[in-house]
Amino acid sequence: MRNSRKVYARPDLCTGCRSCEIACAVEHSASKELLSALFESPPPRYRMDVQAVNGVKLPVNCRHCTEPDCLFACKSGAISKDLKTGEVQINLAKCVGCWMCVMVCPFGAVSPDMDRAKATKCDLCTGSASGPACVQSCPTKALIYGNADEFNAWRQP
Repeated sequence: MRNSRKVYARPDLCTGCRSCEIACAVEHSASKELLSALFESPPPRYRMDVQAVNGVKLPVNCRHCTEPDCLFACKSGAISKDLKTGEVQINLAKCVGCWMCVMVCPFGAVSPDMDRAKATKCDLCTGSASGPACVQSCPTKALIYGNADEFNAWRQP
């Protein structure tokens, strides 16, 4: 799975502007437009969360783990892993909102959507021709969508 593509972050480039959060919420809205998304009910949820710890900003999102705890904890079978791409996805039709995946994620990347009674996490904007919205919107290019080798080459000074 070394060639699986994920969203990687460089905290040294992140300013904490939260453009990634906004772009994510808009991408997952019904309208796909910022102004319209503000008035949707229930409101669209972002799947990327910018955290600040000791002055360092870090976008937190699903790591699409090799052995995802959320998958093993999901008793309804709503979470699956694509063996070719390495993507871990939630089938919202199967999700019963038990939050076991939320409790076991070591990264805090799975969150409860209380409005819909479903779990949410980064889905890598599956279906979007331009890739993850968070990556496209980052003004400092602190996010990259690629595999581990691409990320390692990118983060070298």
